[in-house]
Amino acid sequence: MDIAKTINLQRKFYESGATKDYAFRMKALETLKSGIVKYQKELETALHEDLGKSPIESYFAEIGITLKEITSMEKNLKKYMRVKKVRTSITDFPAKSFISPHPYGVTLVMSPWNYPVMLSICPLIGALAAGNTCIVKPSDYSVNTSKVIKDMITEIFPAEYVNVVTGGRQENQTLLDQKFDYIFFTGGKTVGRLIMEKAAKNLTPVSLELGGKSPCIVDKTATLKYAARRIAFGKFLNAGQTCVAPDYVLIHKSVKKEFLNHFKVALKETFGENPLESSLLGKIINEKHYNRLKSLMTNQDITIGGNFDDVKRKIEPTVLDNVKFDNIIMEDEIFGPILPILEYDDLEEAFKYINSNP
Repeated sequence: MDIAKTINLQRKFYESGATKDYAFRMKALETLKSGIVKYQKELETALHEDLGKSPIESYFAEIGITLKEITSMEKNLKKYMRVKKVRTSITDFPAKSFISPHPYGVTLVMSPWNYPVMLSICPLIGALAAGNTCIVKPSDYSVNTSKVIKDMITEIFPAEYVNVVTGGRQENQTLLDQKFDYIFFTGGKTVGRLIMEKAAKNLTPVSLELGGKSPCIVDKTATLKYAARRIAFGKFLNAGQTCVAPDYVLIHKSVKKEFLNHFKVALKETFGENPLESSLLGKIINEKHYNRLKSLMTNQDITIGGNFDDVKRKIEPTVLDNVKFDNIIMEDEIFGPILPILEYDDLEEAFKYINSNP
């Protein structure tokens, strides 16, 4: 695929004005919804091959959310497109003031591998509803899902309107060397910095949805049973490979023991006696990330879990106790099924630590 040629075709199509019409946008959303429904089984199979996701998880955490996003956009599209009157400053009297929404033009969506359907298609929904053309670049790590997305988009949309570019670093580099009118990226801070740098050359606006070391605080007033269940769900969904998953828990030391007891029960209720055999436990995306996560468990105080399966590339839900702020696992986002527990005495102490880090 000639990426530059594809972008030029999309720019010409956008400049024709076809994408700005309400009926055209609605038809695009309906076409996308029909395509997802048609390819649902293929998407579920690909998600299982890439990440070990069960059909249930694939639907409620990816496909279902995406379909709901389309339905919401269809319901509200007229409102989003409407010109809105706003108050005029006295200095501008007798003028009238209003906000008139307009599309950007040719947009780029770069998505990660951890939720490859939802994080590819949901930004696309916004781009099309707003009257843009779009190039979608899914991750080369989730190769099976990326292929299905490409097959689906190629079938339902012409390339001058929506196109999918697959591949790795070379394709990413080539895309970022082009001039886009808007870039939407979901991923990590390292690539996020690169995208901002590239976009700055053309003053291209960007949206960066980045992961990080999301803290979770459990204070002494918490209802520990519910806290344990909810943290376990949020942490170990998709084997911890979620950018907004709790990265670590800061817990008041007076309730830590009771919390961990509830946490063990919550894990058993979800994953059974042998989590590595559970269909609800996903697998790590590739060997590189799998080995990185295994190394983070070395020389740690493992109080729950700690077992792994090299063949299936699975790590059971693991809790590390007696973790200190200078522990190696506190340096970067974990992005896996490992949860460090840190004690605190004073809530302000916990806030001070959180606020001292990115």
